[in-house]
Amino acid sequence: MEAAVRVIARSGVRGLRVEELAAEAEVSTALLYYHFKDRAGLIQRTLAFISDRATGYTDEAVSGTEDARTVLLQLLLSEIQDTDRVRENSIAWGELRASAIFDTELRATLAESTRSWTQDTAEAVSDAQAAGLADLRVSPLDVADRLTALVEGLSERWLSGSLTLERARELLAGAVDAELGPRPE
Repeated sequence: MEAAVRVIARSGVRGLRVEELAAEAEVSTALLYYHFKDRAGLIQRTLAFISDRATGYTDEAVSGTEDARTVLLQLLLSEIQDTDRVRENSIAWGELRASAIFDTELRATLAESTRSWTQDTAEAVSDAQAAGLADLRVSPLDVADRLTALVEGLSERWLSGSLTLERARELLAGAVDAELGPRPE
């Protein structure tokens, strides 16, 4: 699966060739077809792997953080960091999202993954509200939808060179403050 993410990050979904992936993973194409049945199955499983891998590094980012508002911020900022796995995940995620516009088979898997991320983010917003660290008048799900969409857009701008990493992270931190309201003294 890591090889699939690397190939998609390097060549895109439309450029993904099972033969290239087999070479990258140092396995036979027959083995890939045995496990994934076809290219579509491989792509769908790669999307699930990307989501699982993102959960791993977001969990690392919030580990040991007790302030609910900081947990929310770290959860989101973990998606915009200059590490190989975050960079590969972000590029592959953007590729898969763009491909779902044309490939209806990807939509359900992508929608479920997006719902899961949005729900995790909404729970972090709710935790901040319960701790008195966020405006109670805002809908956690609305805030989560806006913030996760912003992360995706900022990530694409950063990865394409339109924004620096520092600026993308600064804008995201500002958006969290704007969405949650001023931090109580």
